[in-house]
Order: sequence, then structure tokens, then C-alpha cells
Amino acid sequence: MLDINFSGGFSELSKVLSHFPDAVCIIRGDDAHPLLAGIVMLFDTEYGTIIAAEIKGLPIKPACESGVFGFHIHEGPSCESKGLPFSETGGHYNPLSCPHPAHAGDMPPLISGNGYAISVFLCEKITTREVIGRTIVIHSDADDFKTQPAGNSGSKIACGEIMRI
Repeated sequence: MLDINFSGGFSELSKVLSHFPDAVCIIRGDDAHPLLAGIVMLFDTEYGTIIAAEIKGLPIKPACESGVFGFHIHEGPSCESKGLPFSETGGHYNPLSCPHPAHAGDMPPLISGNGYAISVFLCEKITTREVIGRTIVIHSDADDFKTQPAGNSGSKIACGEIMRI
């Protein structure tokens, strides 16, 4: 019989997620995706930053295509659009000039189930303090984790500005 003690890491996650986040990002879709919306919460911990996202209204792709979407912190401060959607977000947040996918702003992709995604992960490359005032972007395609400089993840379909609570 397998004996698993859940008094360790899982209780730590529950404890962190039961508090107000250190920063929050309200996601909204572009004009072509007006129902795309969600929230991303950032929690600083002794291990790094826990990022928790809940997103709805993601495009539903045909059965033989991936329901995976690029998900990144971008360096720009605004979700404004000047020409292209969310053009003021700039590129991926990358203070150490690392190659992709080692940017500080590279995050695990969102995996959609019928247009809905939940993601919770630990990121040791950022603190909330350094990303407040930056943006989070959802892209139309999966990040390929190799193409430079940004993973060939398609157009920007949703955006939110990271704010302190």
C-alpha cells in the first residue's frame, strides 16, 4: 500500500493560495476574441513566485490541432494597441538577455479544455516586485520552445497589466 503524506508541499500551496496575491493581472481578449478573459495572480514565496492563472474564452481549435497557447510576461507596460493588437507590450521580459526559452518571462503554455484553462506553477526567475507594471500576453499558438526570439507562438490575442494589490 502506498503511504503518501500530504502534510508537506500540498499544504504549503494551499496556504499560499488562501492569501491575497502580491500582484494581479486582469486578462482581456483582443477585438477578435471579446469573450476571452481571466485573472493571473502572483504570490511571492521563499521558493520563488507562484503564478496561478484562470482563463476562459480561449479559441476552440479543430480536433486535430493543439489547444495550447503561448503564455508570457512581456516587458512593455501597457496593453494598448497602436496598429497591431497589444503592440505596446513589447517583447518577452528578458532582463538577462537569455535566449528563448530561458527568458524570465517565458512561462508554461496554457492548455485549453473547451476554451478554459487553469495553470499553477512555480517560477524562480522573477519576483512580483520586478514585474509589476509589465504585461502578460496570451498568444494564438503554442510556443515551440526553440524559435528565436519568441518561440513562434503567433499573434497576441489577450493581454493584461500586472498590478500590485
